[in-house]
Amino acid sequence: MRGPFRPSSIAAKLLMVGAALTLLPLVGVGTASADPVAAGNLLNTVKSADGSYIEKVESNGAQNLTIYVHSAAMNKTYPVQIQRPHDTSVPRPSLYLLNGGGGGVDDASWQLRTNALQFLADKNINVVAPIGGPWSYYADWRAPDPVLGVNKWKTYLTEELPPIMDAALGANGKNSIAGLSTSGTSVLALAESAPSLYKSVAAYSGCAQISDPIGQEFVRLSVETYGGGNINNLYGAPNDPMWAANDPLVNAEKLRGIALYVSSGSGLPGPHETLTDPHLLVQNGNAPASLANQVIVGGVIEAAVNYCSHNLQNKLNQIGIPATYSFPPTGTHSWGYWEDDLKNSWPVIAGPLGI
Repeated sequence: MRGPFRPSSIAAKLLMVGAALTLLPLVGVGTASADPVAAGNLLNTVKSADGSYIEKVESNGAQNLTIYVHSAAMNKTYPVQIQRPHDTSVPRPSLYLLNGGGGGVDDASWQLRTNALQFLADKNINVVAPIGGPWSYYADWRAPDPVLGVNKWKTYLTEELPPIMDAALGANGKNSIAGLSTSGTSVLALAESAPSLYKSVAAYSGCAQISDPIGQEFVRLSVETYGGGNINNLYGAPNDPMWAANDPLVNAEKLRGIALYVSSGSGLPGPHETLTDPHLLVQNGNAPASLANQVIVGGVIEAAVNYCSHNLQNKLNQIGIPATYSFPPTGTHSWGYWEDDLKNSWPVIAGPLGI
């Protein structure tokens, strides 16, 4: 649900919510002689089962690539930012790191707002950060949207991209996924739709429930208020069975066997609510107003997702699925806390991957 805060028109709604690939195996790119980019190979022979393929590759330094993958499902090419492991002498696992509501096409991204990539640089893991799909909830929409276009992100992230990434990066096929805000919902839904794909899942400040009135209002705020789309093109009318079929809370049983980390703050100001905090997303050069938005609107959003997160905890407890939870007494819907969450959740992410 990231994006520029708009307190005047959104705060009232938020307050109500708050109240209520056969693949060609390829070597890794750890040395110049083995680097397909340095060799001038654009990897265009690597395809997924439905015909998705790598269109081009750009090298952005010793460990970093941008791989442009053409999605057959969406008939469009999207960039994927890659950080390679420090040591590529053996196949390594992959962490799919999803951005929030803006899909990483804006300045609200892990790469620009945190030191997440620096933290992960020595962890011997492929970091895969897809770019695109703003306000889509990384879902397969029932219909194209006049504003947000064709969205088949579940297909892209679970069927098209993983086999291509495994082949292109020489990965070992073990995956984890983490996301924040709207993608804190998406990572759970993606894991439920492809239970054997991810060994671990980390959801930061997400609302698992989407098929009840409170959850649907969250989706509406993201898709319609921020994105300008129409949620009826997502899963249909409010009573359409597609909502429950894709609700992570309703389908929580499908998370069994996956290592889970769930976090959210209380909504109250905490250590990152300062003008000097490096994570403050300054809008129009006005730091004080931006901080006020983070405290007020970011606080309301986080209080609401905290309610959702506790509902998920209760459901998982009821059905006997263990998870690691972090519910600190402070924290707003903002990047400083998500960076903290990523670092705190690393043992949960890394353990099942054998790191």
